[in-house]
Amino acid sequence: MTPDCKARGRRTGNHPDESHLRTALDLAAAGVPPLPLRAGKVPFGNCHACKGNACGGRPNMKNAGPCECASVCHAWAAATTDPRVLTSPAWASAWREAAAVAYHPGGAGLTVVDLDDAAAVAWAREALPATCTVPTTRGEHWIYRGAMRSANAVRSGVDIKSLMSYARWLGPGTGTTAPVPDAVRALTVKKPSTVRPAPPVATVPALAGGGECRHRTPAYLDRGVAMAEQRITDARSAVHTTVYRTFLAVLSAHGRCGCLTDTHIARLFTAAQAKGESPRHCTDAWANALTRLGL
Repeated sequence: MTPDCKARGRRTGNHPDESHLRTALDLAAAGVPPLPLRAGKVPFGNCHACKGNACGGRPNMKNAGPCECASVCHAWAAATTDPRVLTSPAWASAWREAAAVAYHPGGAGLTVVDLDDAAAVAWAREALPATCTVPTTRGEHWIYRGAMRSANAVRSGVDIKSLMSYARWLGPGTGTTAPVPDAVRALTVKKPSTVRPAPPVATVPALAGGGECRHRTPAYLDRGVAMAEQRITDARSAVHTTVYRTFLAVLSAHGRCGCLTDTHIARLFTAAQAKGESPRHCTDAWANALTRLGL
């Protein structure tokens, strides 16, 4: 059941970790899977068993979740409505360190249109049907009933957060939650470019005796993505530059044969966000790498 806008949790208590946990339990009771956030609005890092993609990235597969790890792991896939997990000893330290509470909109059958500034809010009031709204630091969250794929920077100051994403919990909103309109779904449809000509396509001779692109073999591709995740995770300084150069290296190796999937990209974005990068920074770095390579 999709929870009503005004029923999704409440602000309670003065002690940070107790307040965050109570809020999370309220959200879980309403069918909205929560998770704790560290300072900087980023999720907690992977547990030791999953560090460096040792687990094979299974919880990050498209539409999968929640993560089955005992601790708070795998970003959005850690979100859960199970109060036994939320109050378990393995999660206790996370609630003590948490700076905020987030939730997985797609896991609750919701879509959040994140409007990052006043201009984006003005656009939404003209272009989108009224729904439940929550004020943010610089703009608003417009919450709709129904899940869809997430996408960042669908237009200036606008992100879509639903499946495989998380949104910060900022208290109950106002208004009635409306169904996701076609106008919002259309924002994630990639429009063909009519400005830049397509790059020349290199002709690759067919493999002797048949076969397939080596990038599509799980061992080759997964090893490359895992190495990229580790390179980002190990960065101690110049994180922006490391993320961009890592994205560039991945696209140089795999960007032209079509073997990269949304799941692989989500793994790289999750690693970058765990180091403090915002979704917007990840999107910009990926777009800049694509442009640099003419993709």
